[in-house]
Amino acid sequence: MYKPKKWLNLPTGLAAMLAVTVSCGVLVSNRSAKTMAPSDDKVGKLKLADGFQADHLYSPSENNEGSWVSMTFDDKGRMIASDQYGFLYRLKLPPIGSNAQPEVEKLGINGDTTKIQMGFSHGLLYAFNSLYVMVNNRSNPKFSDKSGLYRLQDTNNDDQYDKITLLKAMNGEGEHGPHSIVLSPDKKSLYVVAGNHTDLPEMDIYRLPKNWGDDNLFPLIKDPRGHANDRHAPGGWIAHTDPDGKKWELISAGYRNPFDIAFNEAGDLFTYDSDMEWDFGTPWYRPTRVCHTTSGSEFGWRTGDAKWSPSFPDNMPAIMNIGQGSPTNLIYLKDAKFPAKYKNTLLAFDWSFGIVHGLHLKPNGASYSADHEEFLSGSPLPLTDGAIGPDGALYFLTGGRRLQSDLYRVYYKDYQKLPANSALAKAIVTPENKLRRELEAFHVGPNPKAVDTAWPHLDHPDRFVRYAARLAIENQPVVGWKQKALAETNPSKKVYALLALTRQGSASDKSALLKAIASIDFKKLNEEKQRDLLRTTEVAIFRYGQPDAATKTALINNINPLFPSKSALSNKQFSKVLIALEAPDAVKKTLALLTSNEKFDDVDNETATASSDLILRNPQYGLDIAGMLEKMPPMQQTYYAFVLSSAKTGWNDQMRDEYFKWFDKAFSYQGGRSYIGFIDKARNLALKNVPKDKRDHYDQLSGASKLTSNGNSLTQTYNPKGPGRGWKVEEADSLVSGHLENRDFERGKLIFSAVLCNRCHTIGGEGSDVGPDLTQLGNRFSVKDMMEAIIVPNKAISDQYASFIYELNDGESVLGRQLNEDATHYYISQNPFDPTTVRKIAKKSVKVVKTSTVSIMLPGLINGLNPDELRDLTAYLMSGGNEKNPIYNTSKGK
Repeated sequence: MYKPKKWLNLPTGLAAMLAVTVSCGVLVSNRSAKTMAPSDDKVGKLKLADGFQADHLYSPSENNEGSWVSMTFDDKGRMIASDQYGFLYRLKLPPIGSNAQPEVEKLGINGDTTKIQMGFSHGLLYAFNSLYVMVNNRSNPKFSDKSGLYRLQDTNNDDQYDKITLLKAMNGEGEHGPHSIVLSPDKKSLYVVAGNHTDLPEMDIYRLPKNWGDDNLFPLIKDPRGHANDRHAPGGWIAHTDPDGKKWELISAGYRNPFDIAFNEAGDLFTYDSDMEWDFGTPWYRPTRVCHTTSGSEFGWRTGDAKWSPSFPDNMPAIMNIGQGSPTNLIYLKDAKFPAKYKNTLLAFDWSFGIVHGLHLKPNGASYSADHEEFLSGSPLPLTDGAIGPDGALYFLTGGRRLQSDLYRVYYKDYQKLPANSALAKAIVTPENKLRRELEAFHVGPNPKAVDTAWPHLDHPDRFVRYAARLAIENQPVVGWKQKALAETNPSKKVYALLALTRQGSASDKSALLKAIASIDFKKLNEEKQRDLLRTTEVAIFRYGQPDAATKTALINNINPLFPSKSALSNKQFSKVLIALEAPDAVKKTLALLTSNEKFDDVDNETATASSDLILRNPQYGLDIAGMLEKMPPMQQTYYAFVLSSAKTGWNDQMRDEYFKWFDKAFSYQGGRSYIGFIDKARNLALKNVPKDKRDHYDQLSGASKLTSNGNSLTQTYNPKGPGRGWKVEEADSLVSGHLENRDFERGKLIFSAVLCNRCHTIGGEGSDVGPDLTQLGNRFSVKDMMEAIIVPNKAISDQYASFIYELNDGESVLGRQLNEDATHYYISQNPFDPTTVRKIAKKSVKVVKTSTVSIMLPGLINGLNPDELRDLTAYLMSGGNEKNPIYNTSKGK
């Protein structure tokens, strides 16, 4: 993961006057780029792929119509959209090239728009002469209908919907509730997708057998801040139903929060799943990712730290890991009037960082790989939904969470010269893809041919075929294939046959199953198969408990000599299983890997976008990334530390001292919001395993004094007392101006650090010199100027502290603060918390440079302060960090 740096500035007119030379060893340049294009209007801020043009069509927010988050087109070519917390709207859009405004109609039932009769929708689809609406709502006085899939129909042909039918109620709401609906490739049925806070309704068919569990010997620690602690497998899910919603079929599960799904020409289904940003810096963090949703596929979301590794054989990997973000939409471009380059292309929308990622799919065995392109981006650009219109253009919305909402159209400039179906590719079904589909036909229930057909493919070289074969067997009555699995002589096939039996067997199978696992000679398996056998062993122990003494000894004798291996990925599985079996020296070997800082190249989670490139696109989220990149936790060490927290035996005092000192050091790193809490919970699990008379010693040795009482954060010199608020300039000015006498200097100084001012600014000789020195602030600016600079940092951004968007020739873009340039390169900074890291960009690779309209300074820094705290901070700023400034006197404010 690339690790450059970002700058945080004082983004207002006063920044220009206070700007100082950056002490990074290079001077601020004159930025003589090829083109310095402004980006201060709604279209101008967009970075588009070559040959494309954008129109801003409409602003729902400016017309008091809410913030739109979903759209579809009806059979008359009209767009239908939904406010996240309000009505449905129908739009007649002007043709490309027209200056006319859209005709907008608020939709009601029988034309009644006096109250919301349908809306609050995360997903819309027009099909079967009906409007399907995925309501995402907790019943409220404004709108009584609860979450679920609804069908709207016009029964009297007056072009107004007059009938509402609830097809399936769903228990879940909010941003992880039920989401989108799409039409099946044969246009005969529907597919729906929901996030992990939506209970899976009862299904008629389960392509993924429903005996799911955590199946993870990693010590279970739920999110210390409570997120999703009551949510369990199967997580987010995708289902199939008929137009009337009568019969339901589970297609896939194990997601965190996918908002949308899309089919390609070959009929393969894809989704874009979200990450858990609070897990940044932990070994179980999984970036946002685009997944190939095959029949019965499982993607391993579990609550807390129990998420599955992408390498596990009982779940599927991503086609592409995108990186941090908030997925909202997925489109396949077969209906777009785009150049041939965009055949086989998915567009994935990220709300947080305002990027439309292009994935150019390439058949790869039974699945796909992809090349990445940044198709469209903007800062800010909170993307919500998009669709290809009847004219072949891309239409997309921004908004969500009541943010400014806008409707755009993007089209190829020479679209009139493109042939019909210009982006429609010929369906390519490889032999492996064909075989996978044939095996998936056995996922719907008992079939006498299933076992004999699937068995030869259990160890197929293609992972997707292997998975489909195992699921075909698991969907058959276990009595018909249990003995075949136990008696299998091919060690490779036996690994996956026993994994199937482990998942579908019963407690009565425990002894025979574990003995069969122990009978497979690890040394005769390649590295991947060894990991898969370790995974089978893990699931068996998790589901059925410890083996008997003889079988345990056989398992340990089979596995232990190979640990540690040359593979860091394999060592994770070895350590987990061997510590669960209490193997001799398992603790010693695992601790040695931890203290030696074993390196792990996590190729399963490599991302298409560098985290550092996201910081300046949205400082509200980017600041967390900046802090993490400055002090990145050692994730492989963290993994071993958590595994060791469950080890009750195998320790001596020296080993325990080494181990608990690691926790103290771990608190110096910075991860996502839950990182400290996770580390503390693992620390406390480990403390349960030490002698009682040594507990206090190890508690202090492991950093207890650094933590707040709840263990979720580090103690700071000052924690804002609050209650805070969403401060507005006028309110802050009225409560602070004229009220700065008798303030508390020391508290103001502490607050200056607590709200992160000192991370980028110097005052009175203390702080960091990333941004301007604030010592003379009070001599030049009023309190109102200061409040405006802090509260609305985007209003006026000094050229001296602006960031720039470098649009590259390969279609990607980079955001950064330009420090210098020479004849061949730009030198930019991306992380304000890491001011020594500079990124070089070759000038020949840059197509255009734009000034970003987003301030690097994070909004809302003072929102945790109450009025008195804000007064103390302001007095400290106005005094220039000088306690003898006349603003103070001998009395201290409270």
